Amino acid sequence: MSAFVGKYAEELIKNAKYIATPGKGILAADESTGTIGKRLSSINVENIESNRQALRELLFTSPSALPLLSGVILFEETLYQKTTDGKPFVDVLLDNGVLPGIKVDKGTVDLAGTNGETTTQGFDSLGSRCSQYYKAGARFAKWRAVLKIGATEPSELSIQQNAQGLARYAIICQENGLVPIVEPEILTDGSHDIKQCAAATETVLAAVYKALNDQHVLLEGTLLKPNMVTPGSDSPKVSPEEIAEYTVAALRRTVPPAVPGIVFLSGGQSEEEATVNLNAMNKLEVVKPWTLSFSFGRALQQSTLKTWAGKKENVEIAQAAFLARCKANSEATLGKYGGGGSGGDGLASQSLYEKGYKY
Repeated sequence: MSAFVGKYAEELIKNAKYIATPGKGILAADESTGTIGKRLSSINVENIESNRQALRELLFTSPSALPLLSGVILFEETLYQKTTDGKPFVDVLLDNGVLPGIKVDKGTVDLAGTNGETTTQGFDSLGSRCSQYYKAGARFAKWRAVLKIGATEPSELSIQQNAQGLARYAIICQENGLVPIVEPEILTDGSHDIKQCAAATETVLAAVYKALNDQHVLLEGTLLKPNMVTPGSDSPKVSPEEIAEYTVAALRRTVPPAVPGIVFLSGGQSEEEATVNLNAMNKLEVVKPWTLSFSFGRALQQSTLKTWAGKKENVEIAQAAFLARCKANSEATLGKYGGGGSGGDGLASQSLYEKGYKY
């Protein structure tokens, strides 16, 4: 058998399948200290540990929202934080049927000799870190590779370096009991059309799954976190139905049925756009051998953040805003979202696009 079947194999398969439960998805709350600082500064809140803790507590203790989530990705600081009552965040999540996950990469660095393409770093002590995170309660991990579309991009060097990196990360995670989320994100930056994005997505995903197979990764114990296939940020928008058709076609051509779930990143779409596009995919009447769900950061948190504004008296209405987004996306995983999740303030329709986005 080509796949590595180690001591955690059964647990990996069970946890990956659970995270991919239809009707549930992932909250990505793994922003680095610098990135969450930008979010907090947008509401004039200081980037200190107590404020970062307060935002995460607001999300993790939101009544009725946790049953709509199967996992939450944490930053290392958050993995060890507690509620104001002294209960570890990990226990809050587990007690509500939500698996804690952990971001394990250390960001991107430029690939020399390319036109600004990158590879992801973080292999130093990755095995020992994964082992420690497992002991702390984490059961899955995330590693983000970043590619871009241009006149000669993504280059073969970028594709191969990122595919091999994702595969190496994935097998190290599995050796230490963590389900790896494989995230090859193709940025929306540029003026390319949807066909160019589809072609790049198929090429990248084909390389990624070749690398995963070569490195004996147990696909049943993994999840994929890809970009949706959309036109570039400087191109005219297309309908959710067209995005759904191109995205699902790209996935059907490249992602083996052994993978239990595909959890999309939002990639700078507005909250409402990301939900509507996910819904359109799940309404498509074609064979989809994997669950199509979400692993959203900005597209689950933005209106919550703006509503909270760092004020204790706003926590309850901010949690209601978070519940509304979780509910909308839960319905979208079933193809049953009818719209109306954007609220009356229009926050969910605001673009979240940032050029060259760094997490």
